[in-house]
Amino acid sequence: MIKPFAFFRLFTKQRLGMGLACAFAVALGLALAGLMWAHLILTVDSGPVKADVMVLLGGGSVVRPQHVADLFKAGASPKIIITGLGDWELNEQMLETNGVPSEAILLEKKATTTFENAKFCLPLLRQLGAKRVLLVTSWYHSRRAMASFRHFAPELQFFSSPATLNDTGQKLFVAVQEERGYTLREYPKLLGYWLWHGVQPF
Repeated sequence: MIKPFAFFRLFTKQRLGMGLACAFAVALGLALAGLMWAHLILTVDSGPVKADVMVLLGGGSVVRPQHVADLFKAGASPKIIITGLGDWELNEQMLETNGVPSEAILLEKKATTTFENAKFCLPLLRQLGAKRVLLVTSWYHSRRAMASFRHFAPELQFFSSPATLNDTGQKLFVAVQEERGYTLREYPKLLGYWLWHGVQPF
C-alpha cells in the first residue's frame, strides 16, 4: 500500500516530468518556427536604393564587405562607414581589395554591439551631412540594426540591403547550418533591445 506522502511525491514527480516535457516541446516548437520563418521575421530588405552613405556593420562573415563592394560599384553610395571593433581592419582591407578606394571609406573603431554601432556612427553621419543611409549587415541581423539606427536618428532615412550566404533568406527554412545559431540568438536580442534600450523592432 502506498502511503499518502509517498503518493504525493510520486504524483509531484509525474507532474514535474510532464511539465518539463511540455516545456521542452514548446521550446522545440518555437525554435523550429523561428528557423522556418526567420527570413520573414528578421529580414528588412529595402530593395535597390541610392544613399548618401553606406554603413558596413562588423561581425558576420566575408559576405558583408563583399556585398558592400558590389553595391559601391553599382553606384549605391559614394561613401562607406565601417563600424565595429575587432574586424574593421579586415573589412577595410576586403573593400579595398575589391576595388573600393580608400578615400571613400570612413572608420568607426570602437563599437562592440549593434547599439554602439548606431550610437557611434551618428557623429560621422552628421559630419557627412547624410540624409539617406544604407545599412549592410547579415540578413538575420538586419531588423535589429535598422531599429537601432532609427532609434538614435529618427530624422534620417535608413534603408537596408542584407547580405546573404548562398541561398539563405530565399527559403522559409534556414538552410545554411552555420547561420542557425546566429538566427536563434537574434530573437532574445531583439527582445532585450526592446526592453532595456527601448529599441522597437517592429
